Amino acid sequence: MLGPCIDALCIGDGSGTFVDGTAGGGGHSLAIVSRLTTGRLIAFDQDADAIAAASERLKDYKDKVTFVHANFSNLEPELGRLGITSIDGILLDLGVSSYQLDNPERGFSYMADAPLDMRMDRSQALTAYEVVNRYSEEDLKRILWTYGEERFAPRIAFNIIRARAEAPVTRTGQLVDIVMKSIPAKAREGGHHPAKKTFQAIRVEVNRELDVIEPTLRQAVRLMKPGGRLAVITFQPGEDLIVKQTMADLAKGCICPRDFPVCVCGRTPQIRFVSKKPLLPDEQELESNPRSRSAKLRVVEKL
Repeated sequence: MLGPCIDALCIGDGSGTFVDGTAGGGGHSLAIVSRLTTGRLIAFDQDADAIAAASERLKDYKDKVTFVHANFSNLEPELGRLGITSIDGILLDLGVSSYQLDNPERGFSYMADAPLDMRMDRSQALTAYEVVNRYSEEDLKRILWTYGEERFAPRIAFNIIRARAEAPVTRTGQLVDIVMKSIPAKAREGGHHPAKKTFQAIRVEVNRELDVIEPTLRQAVRLMKPGGRLAVITFQPGEDLIVKQTMADLAKGCICPRDFPVCVCGRTPQIRFVSKKPLLPDEQELESNPRSRSAKLRVVEKL
């Protein structure tokens, strides 16, 4: 959804300060910085490999872009360190990036055998190996259901426990085999890969992806100038619900009881929705990028 994302930011004459909170391989960052004239782009990513790849891709614009190796949840302190107190727009592309999925050794993909890792920030301690081999059966069931909406979560969790009792589960291929054996043959027919939900759930747990969404959105709104735009792409229902609810709260005005004759809370809306419903990928996008099928783009403007 490159075009809609860039349009949503309203870069205008290219003189503002913009943030790409998830640089990844640099696709969105390149589209933003190439439209800047006197403006500046701050590109965040917690993955050092992604920073390196994006830096190479944007080398022709190095005078207009600053890379920050940090999770976007550190938006305010990191921008403060750079002397930036306000921004004109920010893009957040949530979830795992294509750059990470396409590097099989990182362990994000169920399509290639690799070590069980799934860390976006490889300096952190928690890995997919730890989740699969150390979590209790109850905790495994919880994350598979909560983060993956996997209806066969109890059976998968049980079989993970049984497999690791014989030997540690160290590879993504082993985990795929466990999932495949846990899901009835009929349920494996058609649709998504049977291991997709399990891998998604474990990845979200490893990277604490849902925990950082709400505080980051609130930081972004505090930093934006009036008229600034916040664009957020989500790929799974859990993260989209958090984005939707947080934006709705920020767009809410008075919260006094209806029977109060006058407002005493003093609350005013901080943002407005640019469109009531999220933007979805069109047919051309789906054809060129099948991974965008579940994408939703929500855009708000600072009041």
